[in-house]
Amino acid sequence: MRSYIKIVGPPLLKAIRELEKIAVKTPQVCFMDTIVATDPNLIVDDAESYFDSMRLDEEVTTERCQNVFSKHSEMLGEYDFFFEWFQDPSPSDINTLIERIDNALTPLGCRYMMTTKKK
Repeated sequence: MRSYIKIVGPPLLKAIRELEKIAVKTPQVCFMDTIVATDPNLIVDDAESYFDSMRLDEEVTTERCQNVFSKHSEMLGEYDFFFEWFQDPSPSDINTLIERIDNALTPLGCRYMMTTKKK
């Protein structure tokens, strides 16, 4: 399953960066966004330094760097971001994700729409 995010209003880049942080800290998912999709070499060549530049609270392990990016960038379509679940999420998993997104994006003042679909 994938949870697709469409960000409504600025600041788009800051919102995407916050969603990336959520994805990195959520081991049940990988992700794809409009930034990563435009630079496919990033996935292979420079994932560790990409996450170092985000100034996360904790270090992103090499293992996590290898599985954090979705291999399905073509599925992004009209959306700005998606979380791809490794296993079908429970309703509780979805609610937790929504709560994390709400907490991250509310201070930015932007809004979003989320749609979760089967792959």
